[in-house]
Amino acid sequence: MKAFTLGAAITLAFSATAWAQAPTWTVPAESQRCPSKWGAADERGSANHQKPAAVMNGAKLIKTGEVIELAHVLGPSMAFFGTRRFDVHTKRTFMNQFSNMRGSNEEIIITELGQVGTQFDGFAHQTHLNSWYNCQKVDENVDRGGFKKFGIHAVGTLFTRGVLIDVAGFKGVEMLGDNYEITVEDLEGALKKQNLTLQPGDAVLINTGWGKLYGKDNPRYVKSCPGLGVPAAQWLIAKDPMLLGADNWPVEVSPNSDKQLSLPVHQLALVVNGVHLLENLKLDELAQKGVGEFAFVMQPLKIQGGSGSTVSPVAVR
Repeated sequence: MKAFTLGAAITLAFSATAWAQAPTWTVPAESQRCPSKWGAADERGSANHQKPAAVMNGAKLIKTGEVIELAHVLGPSMAFFGTRRFDVHTKRTFMNQFSNMRGSNEEIIITELGQVGTQFDGFAHQTHLNSWYNCQKVDENVDRGGFKKFGIHAVGTLFTRGVLIDVAGFKGVEMLGDNYEITVEDLEGALKKQNLTLQPGDAVLINTGWGKLYGKDNPRYVKSCPGLGVPAAQWLIAKDPMLLGADNWPVEVSPNSDKQLSLPVHQLALVVNGVHLLENLKLDELAQKGVGEFAFVMQPLKIQGGSGSTVSPVAVR
């Protein structure tokens, strides 16, 4: 009993020291963030921008018809976070005994389909305690068949103006440092250098150069990464984008410089503001070609009640 009491005292003392300083960001109270600007019953968040005007705004950027793929291949070289997996097992079917001797092949894939590869985060993916975007309650809206609100199947096709903010290029490096936190000044400087202005409904993609490690040095890729800090994310969200994406695994910097915070931009975007995130993008070709704006096209898989989706977005110019 004495040993337990001493251990508990040490733990409490350590905790008090660790939390002595207030965190640099906290999730706003529900009274401050709900209802959403899209309405109390809204489930689409930033996807509400997907209207004919967004399609026309993106389509006018198509001048040559060149298609640039922004997704990594789903396969054995993928970078995985945590216990996620992607296993392919070939399935040879029998030879049909007809005159044309038709054979066929299939495969079984075992994976967390919403959260591997180049992936799109829906609002069911992240919470603050028991609360989702628009203050919907998780325990009231989930069963073994999927999430009853914010299912990724309802997002549909996204076709809009895409903007690449080349922060690595602005900083004059191929790849930002392992824990580099992108600032508002970085975003403003890169946009000025690229002669670009953000518009409401844009698909905003951030090039950090970190994607160069994907499939080549996966342990380093997932250990940490450069990305958006909270102030930079707040600045971008204030521009009213359709989504925020990057060539790293969480879009934001990880770990956060405030050791009390765990991926706060995930909550800031998905929970507080209803802005979708797009992770593990392949942006090297866009950056190499200096493509700053383009038509962005993507459709999540229609996974009933899913929290996210593996996707294969493209840029068309």
